[in-house]
Amino acid sequence: MRALPFLTFQPSSDSVAAAAMSAYVRIFDGRVISDRRRSADEPGGEGTVFLAEFEVAGLRIRCSDSAITHAWDVTPAMSIWVDCDTEDDQRRVFTALSEDGQEFMPLGDYGFGPFGWVQDRFGVSWQIGVTAD
Repeated sequence: MRALPFLTFQPSSDSVAAAAMSAYVRIFDGRVISDRRRSADEPGGEGTVFLAEFEVAGLRIRCSDSAITHAWDVTPAMSIWVDCDTEDDQRRVFTALSEDGQEFMPLGDYGFGPFGWVQDRFGVSWQIGVTAD
């Protein structure tokens, strides 16, 4: 058995699964494991992501552009926690994810070490800490 986070992107968000995956792989120096795109005759439209899997910071994540609009979307209540090795890495990652996104908690020390919480431009929420020594 294996559990993986799954990111579902709504059609109204303009087929962003590929763009999100590309950004995350670049920011975290990750890798794309698989990337199946739809053809023109499939629901969702040509080039949208049917199912993809990628790895960032040691975590495998699956994603898809939904072919139908759901009554829900991504919520900040569910986030991805990342422990960076250094505060420099933390600042770099936080800054990249913050671009055109929303900061919930700016980088600071909230009593448990360097921390920041951001929702990126794709709607995914990230909590960014630094590994404790």
